[in-house]
Amino acid sequence: MADDRSPEVRAAARSGWAVGLATAAYGISFGALATASGLDVWQACVLSLLMFSGGSQFALIGVLASGGTAAGGTAIASAALLGVRNSFYALRLSRIIDRGLWRRTAAVQLTIDESTAVATAQTDPRAQRVGFWVTGLVVYIGWNLTTLAGALLGNLIGDVRAYGLDAAAAAAFLGLLWPRLKARQTQAVAVAAGFVATLLTPFILPGLPVLAAAAVAIIVGVLNLFGRRDDPPHPEAIPMEREVEP
Repeated sequence: MADDRSPEVRAAARSGWAVGLATAAYGISFGALATASGLDVWQACVLSLLMFSGGSQFALIGVLASGGTAAGGTAIASAALLGVRNSFYALRLSRIIDRGLWRRTAAVQLTIDESTAVATAQTDPRAQRVGFWVTGLVVYIGWNLTTLAGALLGNLIGDVRAYGLDAAAAAAFLGLLWPRLKARQTQAVAVAAGFVATLLTPFILPGLPVLAAAAVAIIVGVLNLFGRRDDPPHPEAIPMEREVEP
């Protein structure tokens, strides 16, 4: 059983901080774009506090910016479709999160792309939990602070994309994904899902390409279409030492 100072736990915490800070920094972009699309500062902050799903938030303000309040229904639908993926993450993370009503309630708000990615990248049970909580909390606190900063500064920041904050978050994500692409099967899943999402993005509502990519990943994974016997085992397939309950 790993303790809180084990190499696995420390590595998970470091990954959580790295991914969390890179992602939280992009909240400046959301705050600035939210006020530019017609929202007040407090409305932008409430979205980050309660919705807390970057993809859904950007989809919402993107539709509002192009269609105003008349596009409210479409904006909500787009944001909801993107948010559906978090429910699938919850199914995967249910065995990782500590037991207890309060912890599981808090975990609902922190179940996002980044916390799921860091948690599932670990092979040790305690490191998985540390990765989830560190990442989720760092992103949540940082995202809300940077949302406020971006909303207050607004036009003073200029084009936030020029600072490369969106690329920083994507790079951190890629760093987590890359070590898992050793087997032909995982490579095929990544390529197929990315191709389908890219192909569909210009033609269908935001959120649907993500779900379509997830469906492709499930099909390719379940059928093991490109798997080979000599492929390296998936990190979560490696036998783990059972934890002793305190």
